[in-house]
Amino acid sequence: MEARDTELAKELDATLQARRELGTEYEPALVESFLEKLEQRLDATVDRRVRRQVAEQRMVVARGGRPAAGPTGEHFGERFGFAVISLVLAIPLSAIGVANAGLKGLVVTWAGIVGVNAFQAARSAPWRHTRRADDEDR
Repeated sequence: MEARDTELAKELDATLQARRELGTEYEPALVESFLEKLEQRLDATVDRRVRRQVAEQRMVVARGGRPAAGPTGEHFGERFGFAVISLVLAIPLSAIGVANAGLKGLVVTWAGIVGVNAFQAARSAPWRHTRRADDEDR
């Protein structure tokens, strides 16, 4: 990776040198050219990583396993989003519950919020998505 970094540093130095020689009127074109080269390098790196991950997942599936979840879990974004939305909605729901039924309304509101979140957590729990050894024998 250091060879790529030195190539990029040379490209940047060449762009800066060209700017000194050509003047500021060519600066936008020089910057755009450098950014295009940088974007091409980033695209190539991302493509390589994606191809490697797809190949690894295909190998796992070909061997009879499940594809590995991402580094933070397969459904992390869904669970996190659901939790954030439920907490945001908890504010007005709590106010409505207190305004209509006092403390009892607040307790019922929060019991509902906790119940919905517990159901969502149990539905997308990581232990429900793993394969057991006895399942593979069947």
